[in-house]
Amino acid sequence: METAFERALFRSRWLMAPFYLGLVVALALLLVIFVKELIYYVPQVLGFSASAMTANDGILAVLTLVDLSLAGNLLLIVLFSGYENFVSKLDIDESETDRPPWMGTVDFSGLKMKLIASIVAISGIQLLKTFMNIGRPGYELNPDEAFWGVVIHLTFVVSGVLLALMDWLSAKTDKH
Repeated sequence: METAFERALFRSRWLMAPFYLGLVVALALLLVIFVKELIYYVPQVLGFSASAMTANDGILAVLTLVDLSLAGNLLLIVLFSGYENFVSKLDIDESETDRPPWMGTVDFSGLKMKLIASIVAISGIQLLKTFMNIGRPGYELNPDEAFWGVVIHLTFVVSGVLLALMDWLSAKTDKH
């Protein structure tokens, strides 16, 4: 009875597989959003639009695209690392030369650190975009929104530092 229960429990890890398929769909949706943003910005950069893009507008456009790219990278990290750590190793040809070197080596601790680093970067980009809009015509700064943006970003930064400290401390302690 115990063995059957443990086998069923072990096999239940496959219930996570649909979650990872959902993340693949989310990555595709993020790609659609990225392409739409790119199509929106290209005519403005080339001057084909009624509103030509200034240097600040260009920086904001690039930050938006970088932000989407970081979100996509975050999805990939969670997708590959989560699947390999919690469901099954990816059974792909080991001779493939384009396999990222981190695949199969990121453990749960590394996954946490990559997640928080990506979240801090995304939060920082959002905050930078808010600050770059200060003083622009037609943009009214909401002081409460800016304040809470800084507070949330600093919370992510402090959380990342504390997670790194906890990992460092746990690596320094003797294993029992």
